[in-house]
Amino acid sequence: MEVLKQIIGKELLVIPTTEDETEDQERQDQTNIKFPDNRLLIDLCGEFDKNLAEIEQRLTLQIVRRGNELNLLGDEISRSDAKLVLEALYTRLENGKSLDNGDLDRELREVLGGKDLERSTERDKQIEMFKKSSLEIKTRKKAIEPRTDAQKAFASSLLKNELVFGIGPAGTGKTYLAVAVAVSKFINGEVDRIVLSRPAVEAGEKLGYLPGDMKDKVDPYMQPLYDALNDFLPGKQLSKLIEEKRIEIAPLAFMRGRTLSHAFVVLDEAQNASSMQMKMFLTRLGEGSRMAITGDKSQIDLPKGAISGIVEAERLLSSEPKISFNYFSARDVVRHPLVASIIEAYDADSKKKLNSVKLDK
Repeated sequence: MEVLKQIIGKELLVIPTTEDETEDQERQDQTNIKFPDNRLLIDLCGEFDKNLAEIEQRLTLQIVRRGNELNLLGDEISRSDAKLVLEALYTRLENGKSLDNGDLDRELREVLGGKDLERSTERDKQIEMFKKSSLEIKTRKKAIEPRTDAQKAFASSLLKNELVFGIGPAGTGKTYLAVAVAVSKFINGEVDRIVLSRPAVEAGEKLGYLPGDMKDKVDPYMQPLYDALNDFLPGKQLSKLIEEKRIEIAPLAFMRGRTLSHAFVVLDEAQNASSMQMKMFLTRLGEGSRMAITGDKSQIDLPKGAISGIVEAERLLSSEPKISFNYFSARDVVRHPLVASIIEAYDADSKKKLNSVKLDK
């Protein structure tokens, strides 16, 4: 290091050069993290360092790998956030858990905290209760961990409450989590069967008559529920349980007249249930049963003028303390990142049209 030395009386004054100041600044703008296990570090970085690339892109910084050390280069906030994410993921690997894209996405969402998106007061209260809790839903094939704070709140409500509503846009994991909790409680012997239902309503197009027997006709509407079950149960076991009617998948219209006791019942796409259908469904709740109702109020496919069952249920039941209402927003979307942007664009347009109508009046 070069310095300029100047004698003043008997004291030696050291004056840093511009080069020294640059080196000091570079040291201040980087954070070094050492990881003792190189094998775990390889898993942490991912194939071709894809995990590091994702963190760099989402947190706007640079990560340089040197041996068993990662150097974080960027502003203080970005470095601090990246350090939290990397250490949390490394701890997960140390505990013998796997690491996939969902785990990385969850940790990034937690540090980012939805800074750029508005959240309602109701949702803030709901999220604050579960913000720092870790939650794992165990099924036969894999364990599910909620990625966002709203998902944690919803999953926790499903585990604790007998009647739970999950309301929010597509892609936020509402149905997936509800089915996961249903399977978990079934495996643990807390319920004797699972009943999954949704209204057989076409999404804006008429399909006409479908070939085959009743099952063949309704299966296309129920496919998302089958997809979720296939993620949690081995194929042969699932087929056997469906054959034994310990797992039922049926249209909402087939629920009339039944009493569902000791069952976990999930109603998906509840925004397409009419007011009378929703009342009929809710009154099926029997002894030892639980219900989860999920829906998206922005995707109602009912005939014009018809009242959505989930909208009316929210109006009538939201003050009931034993019924839990959980809300999701675009920041909870766990599909492709573009889905969140698409939802926000449509929501903004809907608000603009609504305001325009009010002004015209």
